[in-house]
Amino acid sequence: MPTRLAAALFGGWMVVLGALFTVGTAWQAPARVLACAATLAVIGLGIRRHRPDRLGPWQLLAGTVAVSTAGSLAFTAGSVPLLHGAGVALLLAVFAMLGAALLLFTRHRGSGHRDRGGLLDALTLTSGVALLAWTFVIGPHVREPGLATGDRWLSVVFPLCGLACLAALARLLISPGRRPIAAAWLGAGVLTMLLSDIAYNLPSLEDQAGTLAGLGRISFLTAAGLAALDPTMTGLTKPALVAPKELGRVRLALLALASLMAPAVLIIQVGIDGEVPDLTVVAALSALTFVLVLARLAGVMASNRLAVTRERGLRQASAALVSASDSDEVAEAVRQAVASLLPADTPHRVVLAMAFNAPDEPATPEAAAQSAHDRVAGTAARLVSVREIDWAVAVRLNQFPMVLRCPLVLADRPAGDPLVGILHVGAPTWALLDLQQALEVLATQVALALERIALSQEVIRRNSEAYFRTLVMNTSDVILIVDDENRVRYASPSAVHVLGADPAGVLLPDLIHPGDRQRLAEVLGAIRIGDTPAEGLDFRAVGRRRTEVMLEMHCRDLRTDPTVAGMVVTLRDVTERRRLERELIHQAFHDSLTGLANRVLFADRLQHALARGARDGSVVGVLFIDLDDFKIVNDTLGHAVGDQLLIAVAERISAALRADDTAARLGGDEFAALVENVQDPGAVEETAERILAALAPPIIVDGQTLQANASVGITTTPEADTADELLRQADLALYVAKGAGKNRWRRYQNHLHSAMVERLELRSALDHAVNEGHFLLQYQPIVKLNGDEAVGFEALVRWHHPTRGVIAPDQFIEVAEESGLIVPMGRWVLDQALHTVAQWWRILPRVRRPYVSVNVSVRQFRQQGFVEQVRASLEYAGVPPQALMLEITETLLMGDDEKIWTDLAALRDMGIKIAIDDFGTGYSSLGYLRQRPIDVLKIDKMFIDDMLGDTQQLALVSGIVSLAQSLGLTVVAEGIEDAAHKRVLTRLGCPLGQGYYYSEPLDPTEALTWLRTPQPVAA
Repeated sequence: MPTRLAAALFGGWMVVLGALFTVGTAWQAPARVLACAATLAVIGLGIRRHRPDRLGPWQLLAGTVAVSTAGSLAFTAGSVPLLHGAGVALLLAVFAMLGAALLLFTRHRGSGHRDRGGLLDALTLTSGVALLAWTFVIGPHVREPGLATGDRWLSVVFPLCGLACLAALARLLISPGRRPIAAAWLGAGVLTMLLSDIAYNLPSLEDQAGTLAGLGRISFLTAAGLAALDPTMTGLTKPALVAPKELGRVRLALLALASLMAPAVLIIQVGIDGEVPDLTVVAALSALTFVLVLARLAGVMASNRLAVTRERGLRQASAALVSASDSDEVAEAVRQAVASLLPADTPHRVVLAMAFNAPDEPATPEAAAQSAHDRVAGTAARLVSVREIDWAVAVRLNQFPMVLRCPLVLADRPAGDPLVGILHVGAPTWALLDLQQALEVLATQVALALERIALSQEVIRRNSEAYFRTLVMNTSDVILIVDDENRVRYASPSAVHVLGADPAGVLLPDLIHPGDRQRLAEVLGAIRIGDTPAEGLDFRAVGRRRTEVMLEMHCRDLRTDPTVAGMVVTLRDVTERRRLERELIHQAFHDSLTGLANRVLFADRLQHALARGARDGSVVGVLFIDLDDFKIVNDTLGHAVGDQLLIAVAERISAALRADDTAARLGGDEFAALVENVQDPGAVEETAERILAALAPPIIVDGQTLQANASVGITTTPEADTADELLRQADLALYVAKGAGKNRWRRYQNHLHSAMVERLELRSALDHAVNEGHFLLQYQPIVKLNGDEAVGFEALVRWHHPTRGVIAPDQFIEVAEESGLIVPMGRWVLDQALHTVAQWWRILPRVRRPYVSVNVSVRQFRQQGFVEQVRASLEYAGVPPQALMLEITETLLMGDDEKIWTDLAALRDMGIKIAIDDFGTGYSSLGYLRQRPIDVLKIDKMFIDDMLGDTQQLALVSGIVSLAQSLGLTVVAEGIEDAAHKRVLTRLGCPLGQGYYYSEPLDPTEALTWLRTPQPVAA
């Protein structure tokens, strides 16, 4: 039987029973029973036909129908008190069962959603109706005099139960989603029953109360049956998958009406009765209504705050999506956005599925139908069961029964297919309902972001293709595609510039030098069988100007690539690079100034020579060559002259060696020679002799004649068999040659090691002595040869060694010069000498005050600020500049450094006398004496010693004295040992002298005593 026909027959039958109920009292009980039976049958038919998801509410509704009928029959049996009481209880149970059924319907439709606003609206409406019920129904009965206590309570309880059912009905009707027709039938039936109960309690309808109540029950049964027969009855137990609506106009009007009930009741009662009998009840219900309205407003405000929060989250998501550069960043932004849109600590999962249509994997009919629905639905989000989505997504969301599915659709997408992807969000159903609208907005932004990324990648891809096409067309590298026969199928435009012609169609080996073709064939064959030979191999070819070029080759086998289908060969012209590499390698192993081997290459060749010597028994010799007094050349003539001298020395050393030997420059003025393939150590010594002989002739540099004497240290493999040991021994032998007087060679001997250790110990002890001040000064008088009167003293430094006693300067000055300790030592000598002469000047009369002469080394003089240092020392000692004479070496006269002569002039202008010490032993020209600020010449002792027995030496001394007198210089003769020296020098006109004939060096106290009471000279 069709549902509509069944509903029509049932409705007609219930109308007949209602009419029968009004005929007379005798027909009321049968009509009730028949109506109950018909309703129960119809409810069962509706359940069986429509099969709702939940049977409990309908079964409870059927039970309510049965209990209602039974309670009505028992209540109307007034002659039997027990049945009447049971009827009252059953009728009260009807309200409880009906309210429970309505609440179950509400719960199933809401799917657990916390619709706090709907609950408050239902309670507010019920509160307003409760005020009316109390005022016009309950209150009059309560105040009615003579009413029994039981009846009075019943007059209160029944309306209150009815109000509870009304609240449950209002909650059902206010629930979110479209209301089914079955809900309307059920609501109409419940309202009719409640109105009939109200009419039953009105005094004005007391005569028709029973009939009206019965008809109300029959109307309720009719509505329940029609609701069960309607196909929409399943919607009462199915979740309404929509979010709760905000406060609409109708609902707002009902809330306003409920809020105005209290003042309306007050106006009516005051207008009719002139008083308000139940003011307390009215106030309580009015307050309850006010509180409910405030709670509702608070909920609206909370909803607004949530909306603002979600709007902020959407803005943040939009910013993140704009900055996203790939789909992974988009997915991360979506996950963060969904987390911010949901209430805190809400469990959820997000899956962003991209639309992908593989041509060889057609979609299933279900997936195709779903995709078609997604394209039509656009970005409208809809709740679907997790069982309805693709299994790959469902396995990640299977902890939730429902999933919010939101297609990412762009109607005007350039790619054609509007479906970009699907956004799935799994969470509790109530949370998904709240998220629905915000997710649709987010989906639109996600679709745009994904499309922007796809378009950007496409633009980048196309630009990259154009970019690489431009690179290939304009690169300087030659790109060739070679077929299986090694024939060039394609050549880039740069091939013409590198190879001189377009090689397309030419065999690749024909482009390569004949000597490299076999190697090329091997490389190409290895690549074709899958081997990976070394990359960057060099091959020779004929270039554009028919000159040989060096090509660096790289190969890739791309025969399986359909876009290439050949072997890609890249050729790069590295001719200039290889030339530069050879130059760099030469520079790395050769000295840049002389072109000789450097220390690294020398050590490498020494290792190879030792290996060959160990195999064939030959002798290997190492020579260390160091120029004597080369520092003087640099200090006086400048580094440019020094470099030219080193170049000339390197050429002479190379010329003195055999073809098998190696000459090297180790640094500065240090050279080395490697002698190999000799059978006798004497051949190494002969090499040293040849080197010294080659360096003996003077060398002309920039018009100046220089002497390049050298000291040579020798060692051979009989003394050592390792490179380090040979180098150490040659170095020791060189020090011995230096100490033996220079310009000679010495061969390593075992005792040299101890001598070197002694020299190192001397240097270490000297450094300690400088820091601790273990020096003393002695003073040798400078006297007038006529009259033997002292005019000055030369300060002579001595080292007071803790174990060796007093050491003369000739044993440590050279070490001090090498180590640089001469500078602090000279500063101490100057300060100490000035301090001593200051004491003398305070004691002696003005006419007998001597000056003090202090030796200054070249290194000390070249220190920055030397002039200021001398001035400061004079001021600190408190003596005038005339009390000081500075003795400089003759080598200073050889330089053209204007700063030196400026400093000498400044010292002389201060009043300090400048003396040339050991005049005649250096290489200076006598012309410098006329050009330089010099006051005193000190003739070296070796001239004085030999002048008595050598007429030439005597003539030389006489010439020096005469030259000095003509230039206005004072002469001091050093080393006067006896009276004969004095007589000859006096006859030659030498004014001053010093030596042991007058006095040995004295300490300051002895010198002062000697000044005050001069001792007789030695006989």
